[in-house]
Amino acid sequence: MLGSRLSVMAAVALTLLPLACAAQNRAPSADFELETVARGLEHPWAIAFLPDGHQLVTERAGRLRVIEDGELVEQPVSGVPELVVSGQGGLLDLQLHPDFKQNRVLFLSYAHRNGAGMTTRVARGEYRDRRLHNVTVIFEAEPRSSTSRHFAGRMAIPDDGYLYIAVGDRGRKDRAQDFSDDAGGVHRITLQGEVPDDNPFLDREDASPTLYTKGNRNIQGMTLHPETGAIWSHEHGPRGGDEINIIEAGTNYGWPEITYGIDYSGVPITDRTRKEGMAQPLHYWDPSIAPSGMAFYTGDDFPQWRGDLFVGALKMRKLVRLEFDGTEVTNEEDLLTGFDERIRDVAMGPDGHLWLLTDAPDGRVIRIVPAQ
Repeated sequence: MLGSRLSVMAAVALTLLPLACAAQNRAPSADFELETVARGLEHPWAIAFLPDGHQLVTERAGRLRVIEDGELVEQPVSGVPELVVSGQGGLLDLQLHPDFKQNRVLFLSYAHRNGAGMTTRVARGEYRDRRLHNVTVIFEAEPRSSTSRHFAGRMAIPDDGYLYIAVGDRGRKDRAQDFSDDAGGVHRITLQGEVPDDNPFLDREDASPTLYTKGNRNIQGMTLHPETGAIWSHEHGPRGGDEINIIEAGTNYGWPEITYGIDYSGVPITDRTRKEGMAQPLHYWDPSIAPSGMAFYTGDDFPQWRGDLFVGALKMRKLVRLEFDGTEVTNEEDLLTGFDERIRDVAMGPDGHLWLLTDAPDGRVIRIVPAQ
């Protein structure tokens, strides 16, 4: 419900992890409050802002929800494509067509299962009157597998007008370096689902034609840089090795041949963090924060934040603010260290506020606003 507020100072005071606060040893960079816009969402995953001021939110449980004037509409959007809710899979990301105001087209990523196993799919549909019409599958990662992990599913549409789709390694490290396998990379297609004629691996007989990058483990955040228009992403690492990267054509990001993390069992994955022909991250975390969702701040309420990158954390249950000089991190600040909710998505709203989604059975949609 719009208007429910929690002071950031109160949030810090509530923390049961004093070391997390003491590590910064300084006051927060801005005085803000958290305003709950809506609650009662089942593991919300992504949010999109409609031209009429309403919001669409995906729930991993398979529903697409509408928030109108600060109220969560009880009835979900109908016409959502058939999907599977299993493990980390379900209804995932949501992107609006650049001409959504005219054509009402949107894109959904989700997990799908058939007799051959599960995979990441993307469908295109038209949203009208709380219903999806003319839903068509335009991308499907192959081959399928039985695992219910690392679907990725984050999407972006930069100024070139193509749709970029992240597909995780599906819990199999080796798939990220197999160019004939759609897993472990970013794919690039037209908004109708066709293959662009300048995709970087078209000359490789062993490569999937939609491939744009390889060596990605499980991208859980993608956003556009407000000045350059480049796609920035973060990589959900194992134990350590979460990364910030810029998505560039034909780049191999190295997983699992190079990494700053180790296996969940504690066993090293590799002894290398660098290799010729493989990109280095702009920034990495060790230990892991389990990043999910990211956005650059472009609002006016907090001028000291303008241009900074905000990353949500699932495991560490906080919001990370990164300052950059070009592509170099110059400062890192942990916010909401006493929040105690998993942050699934971070988005910059057209109202000039940062919006957060909390990953919970009773998940919330939250805005960050100046403290009263």
